[in-house]
Amino acid sequence: MESNDRYAALRLSSQLCFPLYAASKELVRQYKPFLDPLDLTYTQYIAMMVLWEKQAISVKDLGEALWLDSGTLTPVLKKLEQKGYLTRQRSEEDERSVVLSLTESGAALREAALSVPQRLGSCVRLRPEEVQELYRLLYKVLDGMR
Repeated sequence: MESNDRYAALRLSSQLCFPLYAASKELVRQYKPFLDPLDLTYTQYIAMMVLWEKQAISVKDLGEALWLDSGTLTPVLKKLEQKGYLTRQRSEEDERSVVLSLTESGAALREAALSVPQRLGSCVRLRPEEVQELYRLLYKVLDGMR
C-alpha cells in the first residue's frame, strides 16, 4: 500500500458522489414504512406528488421534473394507472405526447399522504435551516448538470 497522496483523489472519502449516493439510498429506504400503508413505492410517491401539484402533465415533463427516463417512468405510470390514480391519454395537440391526469382516487390519496413528509422529517437529524441549505446546495449541483 502506497502512503503518498498521488491516489488521494481515488479514495472513497474524497468522493462527493459517495455520501450523496449513500444518503439518498438511505433516505429513500426510510420512506418505506410510511409509503407501504399507501401501497406506493418511493418512485410512485414522487410521481404522485407532481400530479397532486399539477393535476395533469405530459410524461416528458414529468420525466424531466423527476430526472427519470421513459424506460424507468413507464412501468411506474402503468402501475399507478392500474391502481386507478391516474389516466394516460395521447395529447390532442401532439399525438406523440402522452398526458397524465390525476383521477379522483389519486387526488384522495393526497390526504392520506399528508403526514409522510413530517414523519420522514423526524428521521433526518438536521435543523430546519440546515435542511434548507442542503436543499439549496443539492439543487445547485443538479442545475450544474443540466
